[in-house]
Amino acid sequence: MTEKINVALAGNPNVGKTSLFNAITGSKQHVGNWPGVTVERKMGKRVYNGIEMEIEDLPGTYSLTAYSLDEIVARDFIIEEKPDIVVQVIDATNLERNLYLTTQLMELGVKLVIALNMTDLALAKGDIIDVKKIQEYLEVPVISTVGSRGGGIDDLLNAITEEFGKAQVAESAFIYEDEIENGIDELTTILENDPYFTHYPTRWFSMKLLESDENIVKKAQSSSNYPQIEQVLSRFDAEHLETKIAGQRYKTIQTMLKQVCKVNASHLSGSDMVDRVVTNKYLGIPIFLSFMWLAFEITFTFGTPFMNMIDVFFGWLAEAAANAIPVPWLASLVGEGMIAGVGSVIIFLPNILLLFFMLSLMEDSGYMSRAAFIMDKVMSKIGLHGKSFIPLIMGFGCNVPAIMATRTIENSRDRLVTILVAPFISCGARLPVYVLLAGTFFGRDAGLVIFGLYALGILVALLSAKLMRSTVVKGEDTPFIMELPSYKLPTLKGSAIHMWERGKVYLKKAGTIILIGVVAVWLLAAIPAPGSSAAFASEEVYGTTESLIGVIGQLIEPLVAPLGFDWRVAVALVFGVVAKEIVVGSMGVLYGTGENEESLSAVLAAGAMTPLVGLGLMVFTLLYVPCFACIGVIKRETGSWKWTMFQLVYGTGLAWIFAFAVYQIGSRMGLLA
Repeated sequence: MTEKINVALAGNPNVGKTSLFNAITGSKQHVGNWPGVTVERKMGKRVYNGIEMEIEDLPGTYSLTAYSLDEIVARDFIIEEKPDIVVQVIDATNLERNLYLTTQLMELGVKLVIALNMTDLALAKGDIIDVKKIQEYLEVPVISTVGSRGGGIDDLLNAITEEFGKAQVAESAFIYEDEIENGIDELTTILENDPYFTHYPTRWFSMKLLESDENIVKKAQSSSNYPQIEQVLSRFDAEHLETKIAGQRYKTIQTMLKQVCKVNASHLSGSDMVDRVVTNKYLGIPIFLSFMWLAFEITFTFGTPFMNMIDVFFGWLAEAAANAIPVPWLASLVGEGMIAGVGSVIIFLPNILLLFFMLSLMEDSGYMSRAAFIMDKVMSKIGLHGKSFIPLIMGFGCNVPAIMATRTIENSRDRLVTILVAPFISCGARLPVYVLLAGTFFGRDAGLVIFGLYALGILVALLSAKLMRSTVVKGEDTPFIMELPSYKLPTLKGSAIHMWERGKVYLKKAGTIILIGVVAVWLLAAIPAPGSSAAFASEEVYGTTESLIGVIGQLIEPLVAPLGFDWRVAVALVFGVVAKEIVVGSMGVLYGTGENEESLSAVLAAGAMTPLVGLGLMVFTLLYVPCFACIGVIKRETGSWKWTMFQLVYGTGLAWIFAFAVYQIGSRMGLLA
């Protein structure tokens, strides 16, 4: 039977942990969510010398005093799941900051192996690091690695297997001042006599209680002995003790560093020189916008041919399936409903994968941290965090992964507001609607109109964020503190893995939700209206006033009539909740032109719709209810139907107000009649 080792990969953010994880596991990894929370969980496997290693890539954390959801997940996995080995990945160019987590892991008594990563960058700076002395001082294995190039991987795996065979490590106790030690002793006595705490390292747990760690205090409150614990804690100033404990740890680290390394402080690194330009207060934002423009240009230029191929394939598949199925209604369900509906989502996969790849290159190189830093001043003025900017930028490709990307935001209020405003960023799925209507009514100015819609989406998102932070999601602004990592040359393999991980999640979540939505909408369009003698899913019924969706359309028409919309547009917008791309196809069916966009454009231009109504429809499509996939992800990420419904009602309300203003003001001024 193959021996198994459970390995937890821990470390600060931006230390090259993901590169090391990819180098160890390759393609033998999968991504999901941690049970009960929305934080991404990455697991991989590696068989080495006949031993199967299960590698858990933990979210980045600066210490075991957890604040963000990511940090709580990382800390709780180490404490609750008790992995056989913890591999801490350390940035060799920033030893003092990284070793703080090392001291806490040693206090936990875990079997620890240190991967001293990015040693090539430290050497390039002129730093001299004595790895052997670090190992002797800490009494744990220390292995030099270069994760981006796979350097030192075999040595690291050997160290893991050797450490696994050793006896259990005892808690490494740093001795603190008498005041702290007395508090630890009192609490340890209570914890050791309580069966509830046998699962936890008692000395470490006592220290976290003294520091008033919110998550640890919550765990302790479940014990019947908590009143005794509370009585002890009431005699101490938690903030004062936390500062003292941190100071003692850093004093120990600084003492060690004087003996084990010599930092070349006079050397101006390549990262420093690049940062003088890209983070410049005048050049930073233009450079960032140029990079993003280049990313979008590459995304759409190279993605279009693949989109066309997918479109042709799904068109052929839908027709072939419909012809092969003898039962008409079933043929319609499979061909026009399921295949065409899912195809309308998958058609944008090339754009999304390319955009993810470009963003991965910027992220893996270390530039994305700079982008968040550059934009923080702008974002803070409207009540958002600097890290909110990256998810919003991703929203231009698709709002689903954009919302998922908010997981990196520590503050729950900042994260919630970013989730709520992200759907206002115009995603690629809305583009077919813009292209049809702007091309039909605005000719040479179509590009300018579409640009204006994208700008409007950004403006609404930013103003909404400011409004929400001042009303329904009040709270103090969180200071933006980010350690800028050294620049690294991203690897094609690493960026490709990163791209595919996100692409798979998009396919899985969007694909499953879209399929359910398509079937539901198809049924509404195929069921005859009450009192109709027409057959189920017949040509007389499907998508007409004789169908249930037609009846619904006429019922809701009074709600959209002030916007200049008729029942056909109302129905198309209902279909658009499944996926915004379906709005165009729905209008084709309802206006009797099928999916031929040229014919539909001619019918609209001939009088079925005015340019003013077309403009209002584009604005409404930009702002109203996001697609089913997006709704599902909002619910999943917020964990609340209340906030999900708030976004839907708020967004649709704004859409109605803006479209109403466009139509009513334009009509009174005689514009675009």
